[in-house]
Amino acid sequence: MFNEITFAYQYFLYLLIFIPGLSVFYIFRHKKMNTDIRYSDTSFFAGYKKTIRQRLIHLPFILRMIVLFLLILALSRPQTISKTQDVEVETIDIMIALDISGSMLAEDFKPNRMEAAKRTALEFIDMRPLDRIGMTVFSGESFTVCPLTTDHALIKELGQGVHTGMVRDGTAIGDGLANAINRLRESRAISKVIILLTDGINNTGVIDPLTAAEIATMYDIRVYTIGVGSDGKVPYPFQTPYGVHYQDVEIPVDEELLKQIADMTGGKYFWANTPDKLEKVYEDIDKLERTKIEVEEYTRRTDKYYYFALLALAFFVIELTLRYTLLRSIP
Repeated sequence: MFNEITFAYQYFLYLLIFIPGLSVFYIFRHKKMNTDIRYSDTSFFAGYKKTIRQRLIHLPFILRMIVLFLLILALSRPQTISKTQDVEVETIDIMIALDISGSMLAEDFKPNRMEAAKRTALEFIDMRPLDRIGMTVFSGESFTVCPLTTDHALIKELGQGVHTGMVRDGTAIGDGLANAINRLRESRAISKVIILLTDGINNTGVIDPLTAAEIATMYDIRVYTIGVGSDGKVPYPFQTPYGVHYQDVEIPVDEELLKQIADMTGGKYFWANTPDKLEKVYEDIDKLERTKIEVEEYTRRTDKYYYFALLALAFFVIELTLRYTLLRSIP
């Protein structure tokens, strides 16, 4: 809720131009009313001080201008506007399932696939400030980094600590997908989404990837699959007794499987062979999963003119009292 001030009859505000005009007229008129008296000796006025009455001689006119100013504002009918917005947002529950297998250390992305995937995933979280988001990771096994939460600072902090080697190596796509489904199956959100990112072929795990996809359809969960990595051979670091040595290796992605998973669940498959394309994939998913926001606005206007009218009356009474008592003038 917020307040604005407006005037119902704004054209009355043009009358304010008379105040400086009347002030100029008063100054010139006051100068003409002063009479010059010549003295041969001014020592008579030495030490003379102005009385309070002389110091306040212009106060009635100032008060009259204040009264005029307040009356013009009152005539303009000032109002406060109170606006209330009822916003209904359909939140989305999103689980990010990230491959952390050893192949994610390939350096066709800088500094490597793992870091590029983490960075873009965390940037995606910033795009969805209203949604509950969680993260699971998988290689030979799968575990949850962070369950669904609206505390995006927490998930980003936990996500920064994700790295390869946290569990035994391998690529258990089915287990990773099933773990994410488990985190979403009791969700009451209208839209439930999994973003599955991998750079390899399913080669281990307990649950078949397509079986996991069937389970996702049972819970109305859409799965967006992302295959990441450059075509052909890519530089991969090998640890040797003499330090790290690089060798070009080929790391194939099972695109057919990822397409099947996406099709079965009503999602979409993306191929990201450069860091820029990976960022674009998340932007596309963000657009696909935008929800409508319904806004109802209620406006209430409250008149405030009586405050100005009462103030004008108070200043007018003070001005009349001073004019006919302390500051009374004799024609």
